[in-house]
Amino acid sequence: MGKKTRRTASVAVADDADVPVVGQREPCPCGSGKRYKMCHGRARADTTEVARVARPFAGVAGECDWVAMREVVPAATATATTTGDHGSREIVVATVLPMAWPAMHRADGQVLLGLQTVLQPRARTRDAADALLRAIDSEPGTPVNTVGLAGPGPRLQDVLDPGAEFRVAVHEGFDFWLEDGTQSDEVRSSMERANSSVVPTERLAGVESAYWCHIGARSHLRWVLPHDEEPLLDAIARLHAGGGSSLGEGTRYIGAFRAHGLLVPVWDLPPEFVADDVEEPAAAFGARLAEALSDDAPLTVDERRARAGVVSRQLTLR
Repeated sequence: MGKKTRRTASVAVADDADVPVVGQREPCPCGSGKRYKMCHGRARADTTEVARVARPFAGVAGECDWVAMREVVPAATATATTTGDHGSREIVVATVLPMAWPAMHRADGQVLLGLQTVLQPRARTRDAADALLRAIDSEPGTPVNTVGLAGPGPRLQDVLDPGAEFRVAVHEGFDFWLEDGTQSDEVRSSMERANSSVVPTERLAGVESAYWCHIGARSHLRWVLPHDEEPLLDAIARLHAGGGSSLGEGTRYIGAFRAHGLLVPVWDLPPEFVADDVEEPAAAFGARLAEALSDDAPLTVDERRARAGVVSRQLTLR
């Protein structure tokens, strides 16, 4: 009976519609012990079915960094520019906004778009564009509290200038939320919770969309790559079979995860490694990868075996 009672209580908590929205990486307010994205955030992201887009951020300037900011980087901002039809306005894209708001029009006039919020898996760029346009149209000092359209709408690709530079700035925490000095105690409390979960992260300077991070006792490199999955897997298999998949002594390729149609390979690094230590090895790996991608010969027996091992170490993110 005791076990049955606990199961019933767990279901009641999971179905609680009053659980507030928080940042994707924050503990879920329902008390489950899980992160919000793996608990009530997951349930709320599945409310509407729309046509699936294999690479939802394709066509947006800096596709790989958009994916990184959505899934890999804890605290970062980047600038983007809307098209002429939408005022050629510079906006700030952030990993997370206060209270997990999808977007906000700050009192200082700056418009911000948050990526790590509840977006429908099959309509992320559409929902993000809707939040952005609503923030632009709102009064300064106003957040966008909800996200999601019942029907079709423009995507980020329709709203943002594809030729504008998208350059990521990684932050140690979320103090950038407070730049206009008007935030409430609720926002400050949200910032403190978010800051407590930030993983030290840096973007490499020598290659695109690669991020060093330090988690627990280990350091890692997570690199969002723009290539189609099948030829990329072949290329990594060629390198792995030939002993060229690591980033040097003490490092090892440990697998990859799929995110928004792209692969994100991950390397385990020595704990003392900082971002500067992996700059040259990453650039060298990039050169080896480019050469392997250009090889269209059939995989050898060893390379096929290596490919099977590479594929077995992949995880797909929702």
